[in-house]
Amino acid sequence: MESYGTLIKKQREFFSTGKTKEVAFRIDTLKTLRSLIKTHEKEIMAALHTDLNKSDFESYTTEIGFVLEELRYTLKHIENWAKPRKVKTSLTGFGSKNYIYPEPYGVVLIISPWNYPFQLAFAPLIGAIAAGNCAILKPSELTPKTSELLTKLIREHFQEDYIAIVEGGVETSTALLNENTDYIFFTGSVAVGKVIMEAAAKHLTPITLELGGKSPCIVHKDANLQYAAKRIAWGKFTNAGQTCVAPDYLYVHHEVKEEFLNLLKEAIQDLYENALSEESQFTKIVSDRHFQRLKTFIYNSGTIYHGGESNAEKLLIAPTVLTNITWEDPIMEDEIFGPILPVIEYEDILKIIDEINQRPKPLALYVFSEVERVQNKVLESISFGGGCVNDTVYHFTSPHLPFGGVGESGIGAYHGKGSFDVFSHEKGIMKQTTRFDLPFRYPNTKHGLKWIKMIMK
Repeated sequence: MESYGTLIKKQREFFSTGKTKEVAFRIDTLKTLRSLIKTHEKEIMAALHTDLNKSDFESYTTEIGFVLEELRYTLKHIENWAKPRKVKTSLTGFGSKNYIYPEPYGVVLIISPWNYPFQLAFAPLIGAIAAGNCAILKPSELTPKTSELLTKLIREHFQEDYIAIVEGGVETSTALLNENTDYIFFTGSVAVGKVIMEAAAKHLTPITLELGGKSPCIVHKDANLQYAAKRIAWGKFTNAGQTCVAPDYLYVHHEVKEEFLNLLKEAIQDLYENALSEESQFTKIVSDRHFQRLKTFIYNSGTIYHGGESNAEKLLIAPTVLTNITWEDPIMEDEIFGPILPVIEYEDILKIIDEINQRPKPLALYVFSEVERVQNKVLESISFGGGCVNDTVYHFTSPHLPFGGVGESGIGAYHGKGSFDVFSHEKGIMKQTTRFDLPFRYPNTKHGLKWIKMIMK
């Protein structure tokens, strides 16, 4: 704990020099980050393969490529984002000019998870750098090869008093949280998010919590079933379902249920037919504990419609679809975070809207329907972090859309300018004129209240 206090002190001293606030310095740092990613792309892919059995395709599309796109977008816009921006002046401030100055918080702590150990470490780091902060990164101990590589890359390219990385388990996170940083950015489970929030409250530290929850997916009777099946299979089983915005469970209208399930089965076979083979490139479950938890779900909830096979030695579970599911089944109690998709049949869309609203607000929601009235009814009636109409997960990839949760699924949002904003304090500044003075603001002005009432009403 003493060493972390020393590290934070060193970062505060460097931050106080004002170097990180220089836009040219931020741009150079982001370019260095981009260069090291491109130079070490194969090493990053190898680490992700070792930790999670990720294919090169999945490693690039869901982790490396995502971060590079975030860097490209940030480098394109950072100069404008960092400028003070002029805003309107009220009548009471006649003669003045009003501005918003974005300023960095100072020393920020980023605690990243294991499911996308590269992307979810570097994406918030981009925002922290762009906003002008110093940063301490704590990667997950559950993906040791990726964490080891990130540590090597960060320490080779950046001074510790600017960007530092600390490896370790729960005790390391606890020690870091006991220190007084200026901002905390956490991605992970709801349970740990509550611990983070409690620790932050002791110092009144502002936080962003990117959590999760049970994200519903609705397939209405008028949906394009072929596209729905393929896009749901992809969104659910990418990264073996270990994605915070993956469809957690599926509502399918009873009139199209059988046809849809057949198409879903075909899509799974087409996309992931070799999930358990010797040369499998299907992502593995991160640990034996998570593997056993998921196996319990399979054999204690509903009926296996497709899949269900597993390989304990390789920690692989085949894409699995369960039917005859009710809200009393164990799999419906918490977020699944694995390659298992429970399916619930429905008749009345208003009823399932009520069912979803009776539960914690989800991080994502997906609705498949060709009728705009149905789409709007779902979007307007349910509170959730973000989502898609006629697709899954893809909203996460847009730098133009804020990404974050609501209620138990999270606090705050990032991506694109949102990443800059989340690590910036917006300081409101009025520049007052000295050419004249408005007398009615002072209590000794004759009829001053009359003038005030004419303006402030």
